Amino acid sequence: MRVIAPDEIDRALDFPALIDALDNAFRADIKIPPRAHVAIPRPGAEATLLLMPAWTEGQKESFVGIKAIAIFPTNLAKGIPSLTGSYMLLSGETGIPLAIMDGGLLTRWRTAAASALAARYLARADASRHLIIGAGALAPFFAKAHSAARPIRDISIWNRTVNRAEDVAESLKAAGLPARAVPDLEGAVREADIVTGLTGADKPVLKGAWLKPGAHVDLVGGFKPTMRESDDETLTRSRIYVDTRHAMEEAGDLLQPLQRGVIQERDVLGDLFQLCRGEVTGRGGAEEITLFKSAGTALEDLAAAVLVWKRVGGS
Repeated sequence: MRVIAPDEIDRALDFPALIDALDNAFRADIKIPPRAHVAIPRPGAEATLLLMPAWTEGQKESFVGIKAIAIFPTNLAKGIPSLTGSYMLLSGETGIPLAIMDGGLLTRWRTAAASALAARYLARADASRHLIIGAGALAPFFAKAHSAARPIRDISIWNRTVNRAEDVAESLKAAGLPARAVPDLEGAVREADIVTGLTGADKPVLKGAWLKPGAHVDLVGGFKPTMRESDDETLTRSRIYVDTRHAMEEAGDLLQPLQRGVIQERDVLGDLFQLCRGEVTGRGGAEEITLFKSAGTALEDLAAAVLVWKRVGGS
């Protein structure tokens, strides 16, 4: 079994190729059993353990993969990532382990790529102003992913702690991206063509009244029923899509308005399987507001891990 180091993952992956790999994976026959979602009581904030298996079927070369991820929100105050874990890739023919790699890093790559894939179908083709709400470890990945999918010429970063937004903006500028920190969230939302939410908020930080016609909303941070990044008006103004239908059961941004009757299940117009396969229509007009809610799926991890494996010379 090969241990693939984080720097090897970073060298193996690029967003155009990973976005294409995910597009292909959502069209393919990949089995995704329910993931195990375990709460771990911890002082300060509850931690979460996720176990996410998947395997390919009906393909010339088959694989099995499983990701074990730990999410400890209090890590941020210690200056370390809140999401860590490992990914094991196995042969689909024999079950023999092929590789183990950093599951947290793989998650950041594939999560950003999935949102950029959704933006291919949902954001305006001329979307050029990208706002990222939240300045955690995911922020640089989302800036680069959306820049690979749309002609982004302005990236604004907002965070409750201003210096964190400034640090992310400086690192992106050093990488050649047009990034800046912004202090006024409402003003930044009103200007943005794509709004990405990467917070762990339990109360809405994004208001639908701020969204301009034609905007695309990309909600990622809330992964539990108690978490909420957007208000009701964000949902009622938008054409809503998800990565998988499980997002309606797990993510508070959808679950809470569904439970209160603010939206109905029929208001969720499609998932990434349907968008990639052409079974549903994405953006229908320049003035529409679209919304993509991501809860994550093991399919994305498997597609990313296989791409890494092949590019490091595993196959």
